[in-house]
Amino acid sequence: LAFCRGRVVRVPKGPLIRVMGTEVTIPCSVSDYDGPSEQNFDWEFSRETDFMRIVSTWDSTFTSEEYQKRVGQGDIKLRRSSNDAVELVIKNIQPTDQGTYKCSTPSTDATVQGNYDAEVQVKVISDGLLVSGSKARSSASLRLSEGDSFKLRCSATTTSPEHTHLHVTWQIRSGLSWRDILSLTHEGKFQPGPGYEERYRNGDIRLDTGANDTYRLSVSQASSVDGGAYRCLVSEWVRGADSSWQKIQEKSVEIANVAIQRTDVVISTSNMSLTERDSLDLTCNITTDRSGIFEAEVMWYFSTSSDDTLSDAQVLLSMDRDSVVSDSTLISLSRVDKNSYHLLVRDVDVEDTGYYFCQAAVWVPLHNGSWHKVVERTSAPVSVVVTALEPDYEVFLNASKTPKFSDDPTELNCRITNAQDTEANIRFTVSWYYRQRLRSDDVVSEELLATMDADWTLQLGDRSRERTHNGEIIFFKKSVDTFSLRIQWTSENDRGDYFCVISAWSRHRNSSWVKSKDVTSASINIFWATQDYTLTVEAVKLKPFFVAGHTFEMTCKVSSKNIKTPRYSVLITAEKPLTDQSNPNGTTRIISLNQDSVVRLEDWTDQTRVDGVVLEKVQENEFRYRMYQTQISDAGLYRCVVTAWSPGGGGMWREAVNGLSNPIQIDFQTSGPVFNVSVHSDSPTVYQGELADLLCIITTEGMPLEPDDMSFDVSWFAVRSFALDREPVLLASVDRRGIVTQSRRNGSSDLSLERISPLEFRLRVHGCEDHDFGNHYCIVTPWVRSATGVWQQEPDIKAKPIFLSVKMDVLNAFKYPLLIGFGLATVIGLLSCLIGYCSSRWCCKKEVQETRRERRRLMSMEMD
Repeated sequence: LAFCRGRVVRVPKGPLIRVMGTEVTIPCSVSDYDGPSEQNFDWEFSRETDFMRIVSTWDSTFTSEEYQKRVGQGDIKLRRSSNDAVELVIKNIQPTDQGTYKCSTPSTDATVQGNYDAEVQVKVISDGLLVSGSKARSSASLRLSEGDSFKLRCSATTTSPEHTHLHVTWQIRSGLSWRDILSLTHEGKFQPGPGYEERYRNGDIRLDTGANDTYRLSVSQASSVDGGAYRCLVSEWVRGADSSWQKIQEKSVEIANVAIQRTDVVISTSNMSLTERDSLDLTCNITTDRSGIFEAEVMWYFSTSSDDTLSDAQVLLSMDRDSVVSDSTLISLSRVDKNSYHLLVRDVDVEDTGYYFCQAAVWVPLHNGSWHKVVERTSAPVSVVVTALEPDYEVFLNASKTPKFSDDPTELNCRITNAQDTEANIRFTVSWYYRQRLRSDDVVSEELLATMDADWTLQLGDRSRERTHNGEIIFFKKSVDTFSLRIQWTSENDRGDYFCVISAWSRHRNSSWVKSKDVTSASINIFWATQDYTLTVEAVKLKPFFVAGHTFEMTCKVSSKNIKTPRYSVLITAEKPLTDQSNPNGTTRIISLNQDSVVRLEDWTDQTRVDGVVLEKVQENEFRYRMYQTQISDAGLYRCVVTAWSPGGGGMWREAVNGLSNPIQIDFQTSGPVFNVSVHSDSPTVYQGELADLLCIITTEGMPLEPDDMSFDVSWFAVRSFALDREPVLLASVDRRGIVTQSRRNGSSDLSLERISPLEFRLRVHGCEDHDFGNHYCIVTPWVRSATGVWQQEPDIKAKPIFLSVKMDVLNAFKYPLLIGFGLATVIGLLSCLIGYCSSRWCCKKEVQETRRERRRLMSMEMD
């Protein structure tokens, strides 16, 4: 294909049929060329004789004398569409322009390949297309009403000698441009314009052909968008040599100017403001210039929004074209004249506030006696505001019971006075509010205690909901005009301002209740003088000196002031030294006793001494704490945390004040031995699969002890990193009774932990793997038996870690794979030799006969 490539010049396939007097455009393009991207073109013309030069893109002297005038006037010109394509444009083509046109391109190729020119024949025919409007007059004016129908006609004929087709399009002027309505294409298809598809499918727009080559546009249900100038646009098409359709000319004629009179629906009344029990009077007027027989259908709507789509509107009344009105008791609809309709709403109330719409449809009779709806319109909304009749009354709030002390009852009465214009359709409800009084000028918003709906349903606020359910706050109606609030046990948090709001509700026609007025009372302040609570707690150590294993005992004495019949709850806490790893926070809650004398163990976790702590009530204001068999780990500061409670409402206890005692210190002065721990290994570096031995060695200093008087809890840990920056992992542990506990492992290696001497514990890692590396250390908890035979727990001791390295044995790792490889290679080699020998011995054996060679002398090169 590369050898066949060359320049290609293309023009349309001829003949090109064009109409005399029209503008003709002949394109020419070149492809597959070398050289610059912008190519030049020459055009020549021939009438079955020699070619005459017309115009060139690069040579201004190229034009022949015969064409210089037309080229100079611009009747013939070249229009470049791209670097490799131009168009020859001939304006007002004449029969003398019929002939052959040749497009040539000067060569810019390195080698001459392909074609450098192309020819096309142009045939010029006479103009036989005639387009005209109605015979009566070429342009008419139509004045129609909205919803009417109209028809427009135009005539289009052609006497062309060629086989041509007509394309007819009806258009309407839209501003400065024309918009397509409906077309009958040159292929015999109907094509609606943009925006007319739905009306074409409904049959409201049609294009019909009639006698004498007429084309009729029929428009039904005319609207305001159908007003304007109409024209008939006809184009003539011919099928080219390449079977494509080509438009050869186009003509148009304006047919008519159509004016559409809009039908409007207007409510004559503007926005209104009424008072409850008044009457609403609205009139709907239909504006139309329709002179024929027609009837209107009217429907009134009510909506709470001004949306004219009437999506959520309510139908009030309707009147059909036979003047039949839908039934209603308080609403009436009457016909004043042919175009006016009157709506009357009696005894309006607040619910009638909203927007009112009038919707009218115009119907006209048809020839068959049926009725046809030609137009439907909805008026702009009219806003109606109905003001409720407010009753006149006053509200008075007084306190029938006020508290002098905490937990005393409080009762407030909210009374309606001087009530006027209160009919049977008026109902009163109450809302109670509380406002905290501050000493500063800060504004505090009121809090809702309770409110009452129109049906006297009580809705509770967040502040009073729980206490009301418990019966501490009661809301009730004492009489017809009095509402009451009672607090059974008033607390300090209830001190503040209270006020009530009386709401008047009006009953509407649909038996619903609507709030019409709110009246707020003056506030009442609930307050009584109080003195601050005081609480003093003193802790006393009963035995000033004692040793480990003995019983620790202390008492807490409580005294209070300004607290009515108090009860006390006691909590014993201990502040351990920061070196105690069991409680890094320093404070431990041991045991508590509440105001009802119920004892509870808090954070006491020593399972061996569950009954080792006791807290009891000696007197009403004295409590005693005992701790049996004290350990050295019990050293620290002990306190009593006391809470005073006073009786609240409903048999409940209310927290009054808290107190903290002075600390009591437990300190053991011991002269026993000092323990040290270290980790040792003879081989800290091992290979995979080998045994690693780690020793935890305990040494003592000071007073020597018998081995039977010492016991140890030992735990081994590992940190799988070089820098000790990860969490330690428990490997195994052994308690002082010799019970070994191992953690779960993921690898194939195994552990063993044993005591090999009174002060040495050995950890063995069997079959070491890669994940067994890391820093290993042990933590030892010594236990020492005192002279009284009691075992005392000493503080934990942590050894300095030792790093265990696990290496890979290269020889052992590759020994077996190498042996297996050499063995397989040897077997396969011997088997190959055996197969080759057998094949050559029995399968490929042949008899070879030697032939006698003739002895001839060599021929000389010259003879050859």
